[in-house]
Amino acid sequence: MSLWTMIGLMAGGFGKTCAIFFLTLLFSLPLGMVVALLRMSKVKVVSGIVRVIISILRGTPLLLQILAVTYGPHYLLGADVSKNKLIPVVIAFAINYAAYFAEIYRGGIESMAIGQYEAADVLGYSKFQTFIHIILPQVIKRIMPSITNEIVTLVKDTSLAFAVSYQEMFTIGKQIANSQTSFIPFLVAGVFYYVFNAIVDFVMARVEKKMNYYH
Repeated sequence: MSLWTMIGLMAGGFGKTCAIFFLTLLFSLPLGMVVALLRMSKVKVVSGIVRVIISILRGTPLLLQILAVTYGPHYLLGADVSKNKLIPVVIAFAINYAAYFAEIYRGGIESMAIGQYEAADVLGYSKFQTFIHIILPQVIKRIMPSITNEIVTLVKDTSLAFAVSYQEMFTIGKQIANSQTSFIPFLVAGVFYYVFNAIVDFVMARVEKKMNYYH
């Protein structure tokens, strides 16, 4: 198999890699904020349960979580394994990354000075208005480097979908490598991931620069 044929086949799977990436961000970023707020709840039962869930999600391998979401319903409930592997893969990724984003959000929110809330209260803002218009914009600015780091990690983690034979780029590359007894497909995959991450890093750097309005 020629190099260009390999690249063409793997490029076909790259679209599915992008689907995992973008859908994970679409669901995990807002879900992470909800989880963070529940984690900070003054109701100890709620915050305690959420803390345990976050601990489990962060303390076990994402690969194991992908396998659990994909095949767990079959072994536990006798349900059919989803024919569209993208659904369980995205669910597993979104839940896992929401746990990490939740802790990043929580750290940003808790870093805000109490004076911010007191000043907003004096100006007549409600708690919701204070959070949306005053706290959240500052939190987002502060946590951008940490969010960027997680997004970069997500690009590489998409390769874990090979565990359930979802035909994304790395899975195709692995199949080609096995059939051709060659390491070249893995090198090609490495280039794809590097270029993808370079683009992500460039975009996030531009976003951070626009938010750095004090300089």
